[in-house]
Amino acid sequence: MKLGSLKEGGRDGTLIVVSRDLSRAVRATGIAGTLQQALEDWEAAAPRLNALYEDLNAGTVATAFDLDMHALAAPLPRAYEFVDGSAYLPHVERVRRARGAQVPESFYVDPLMYQAVSAGFSGPRDPVKVVSEDYGIDLEAEVVIVTDDVPMAVTPEQAAGHIQLVGIINDVSLRNLIPPELAKGFGFLQSKPRSTLGPVFVTPDELGEAWRDCKVHLPMLTHVNGEWFGAPEAGVDMQFNFAQLVAHAAKTRPLSAGTLVGSGTVANQDTTLGASCFAERRTVETLRDGKPSTPFMVFGDQVRIEMLDGEGRSVFGAIEQRIERQAV
Repeated sequence: MKLGSLKEGGRDGTLIVVSRDLSRAVRATGIAGTLQQALEDWEAAAPRLNALYEDLNAGTVATAFDLDMHALAAPLPRAYEFVDGSAYLPHVERVRRARGAQVPESFYVDPLMYQAVSAGFSGPRDPVKVVSEDYGIDLEAEVVIVTDDVPMAVTPEQAAGHIQLVGIINDVSLRNLIPPELAKGFGFLQSKPRSTLGPVFVTPDELGEAWRDCKVHLPMLTHVNGEWFGAPEAGVDMQFNFAQLVAHAAKTRPLSAGTLVGSGTVANQDTTLGASCFAERRTVETLRDGKPSTPFMVFGDQVRIEMLDGEGRSVFGAIEQRIERQAV
């Protein structure tokens, strides 16, 4: 099934069930008011939501309405936790090689992960607000999963059963603020503003054969200002799958229902497939030409991120955003 949230009913939105073709929706009235509520009682809520989904696709729901993407909040407008990995080692390897550094051996057996912003996510048509272009505005097209309650110290095999929803995310980065922050040895803060979630989350079974080995085997398609930017394969070159990422995050603490776990920027060894962030493209240019030639984004730029199935249909809907100046 496919689930989203309307920009109504408060900070956590109003839960809706969305049709497979993303054209129609219905409020989940009487099942759960918000997606967070549904996740906290997933065993009971999921079958009822799925039944409503089947009826919606069959055209038998009298209260269904046409879906307006501009009316959507993020599917999970705020979450208790968002942990973001860096599971695509081709990206890590290239970035380090461009600055003359090697990848530590531990990176191949122990996932990179940080605690990201979860207090609020932008909706799929909301602008990206930034104070200054000097910050180095970048997109990061990633896959994200959502869990139910995950016990502490689960194995990857156990963690796989706690992955309930899958989606896409633009994990915005302010690249020029990252080096001085990381130099302090205490992680990201100012360099990581709020991220943007795609229009809907889907259950893994909705992906069919595209969900294998706890990975999404579809290209991550990104356009900037209407021009093709990249379409690397999300199921290729992913060093750690989502079950491994969830288990890593839960090693010393349980994860609350509604926890988001990100894949990190989708990247392949094959650079002809393009990039999912400007930092990646600039790194490829540096390794090839000795310096980057593509600037970071500026105010007025337009971003589109989505995943298409084998028949060219949008799976999660598209993130479509404009980069705008934040007034201060």
